[in-house]
Amino acid sequence: MADPVNEVKKVAVVGTGVIGNGWISRFLARGYEVAAFDPAPGAEERTRDAVTRAWPSLEKLGLAEGASQNGITFYPTIAEAVREADLIQENVPEREALKKSVLAEIDEHAKPGALIGSSTSGIMPSVLQEGLNHPERLIVAHPFNPVYILPLVELVGGEQTDPAVMERAKRFYESVQMKPLVIQKEIEGHLADRLMEALWREALHLVNDGVATTEEVDASIIYGAGLRWAQMGPFLTFHLAGGDQGMRHMLEQFGPALKLPWTKLEAPELTDELKEKVIAGTAGQADNVSIAELENKRNAFLVELLDLVASYWPETKTAVKM
Repeated sequence: MADPVNEVKKVAVVGTGVIGNGWISRFLARGYEVAAFDPAPGAEERTRDAVTRAWPSLEKLGLAEGASQNGITFYPTIAEAVREADLIQENVPEREALKKSVLAEIDEHAKPGALIGSSTSGIMPSVLQEGLNHPERLIVAHPFNPVYILPLVELVGGEQTDPAVMERAKRFYESVQMKPLVIQKEIEGHLADRLMEALWREALHLVNDGVATTEEVDASIIYGAGLRWAQMGPFLTFHLAGGDQGMRHMLEQFGPALKLPWTKLEAPELTDELKEKVIAGTAGQADNVSIAELENKRNAFLVELLDLVASYWPETKTAVKM
């Protein structure tokens, strides 16, 4: 059963693609029964297959008492799926008009006091609140793939969000073993995706300009920055780069380099030639290993890595406030 202390007793998931199914897997692992809706043909079968694939990783992370893969019920309409839920997680494709339409329907049929979280990776919550009858209960709750393993969830309120809703949401996501990052100022792309997009743009430039292959770019992260970032992140990593004087010396020593024209702020034109370079490069790296096999290797690695991170950074609080 779900945590009896937590006020959220029932959850619903609207949209069961990769992210939606990740949420479903996490919620099931924490003992919830999940009401789900997705109009796509075969959605229920794909969800059940996704949960089955995720379950071994969730078992390693630890299941709540009573957790079951079978706690999913698909409903034929949004109204039926959300009507008894205390929290509804929306995960439809990243198209503003579609999201607004679906959220309006959720808002219309959700019971009073229900929380509504959108998994949008880029749209600001104030935009999504436009036209809702109860905009105060809508927030962005943006996770990272695979949702059932990675603990970060960005919580962003809009102009009309009730602060009490943010507190309730933070408690809920903590209860399903996530690390809520409460972002006080909304911005397109939130926080983590903006950082990842900056790296992605530079990576595409390097491949497009013939500086490096996709494999070489990946290796530079895997065996360099990525290993450090998994423990400390960029700021604390640079703090160490300054020696005994830390960040102060680092900024004095390397700060002027920030003005050098090393980076390209705009994304390169996604030409057919660049697409083929990226597609062929990643296909070569995969070396005929299936996506399912790659996912299994990724999941096993992430489960072990989370244990390692926790051993070096035993935290007393799971929520981070910005």
